[in-house]
Amino acid sequence: MELEKHYINRSGWLRAAVLGANDGILSTTSLAIGVAAASTTRNPIILAALAGLVAGALSMAAGEYVSVSSQSDVEKADLEREKKELEKMPDVELKELAKLYEKRGLTHELAIEVAVQLHNHDALAAHARDELGINEITQAKPFQAAFASACSFIAGGLLPLIVSFIAPLKQMIYFQYGCSIIFLAFSGVIAARAGGSVITKSILRICFWGTFAMLMSALVGYLFGAKVG
Repeated sequence: MELEKHYINRSGWLRAAVLGANDGILSTTSLAIGVAAASTTRNPIILAALAGLVAGALSMAAGEYVSVSSQSDVEKADLEREKKELEKMPDVELKELAKLYEKRGLTHELAIEVAVQLHNHDALAAHARDELGINEITQAKPFQAAFASACSFIAGGLLPLIVSFIAPLKQMIYFQYGCSIIFLAFSGVIAARAGGSVITKSILRICFWGTFAMLMSALVGYLFGAKVG
């Protein structure tokens, strides 16, 4: 018999990677489109895409590291507090754990027995998992999230940067938009497969909001270019 396939163990790095890749594609393309709508030469478009790629990757990495580190600090503080409570009043903590199991459907006697056995095995791990909701799978990992975000942003942002080099200047906006939609759709497929979710829903969601963001960027670029001209 094969074991069931679950995806929750991928949630930490997958969220950061998907966010990074989509943001890399979308923000870099939006910058290129915005500048292309206001420029008649290629160099400003390339420069904007390159600057957006570098700044975005660093920003994503820093943002992920800071936010996930904050979550990690909260988890560590809760675990330290729980550890002290277990040392000072183990009986109270044992009853508290048993009550949690009763609420989940166990009888009073079975809940007490389970709580006692788990306390004897690893009391802190039991309370971390069942009282605080902290476990090895969902535990915050700042470096992992930061690295996944930066790498995926660069991978996503390189695509519109390449388009900036090779697309015809007069049709730059259309090429950027068309290619980015393909990139975003492909990203949606990868994310859905990696996370075990519905592919069609993932593609439609990302393409809709991607189109909206790029339209707004083109509008701003057009208005700016019209005012400068």
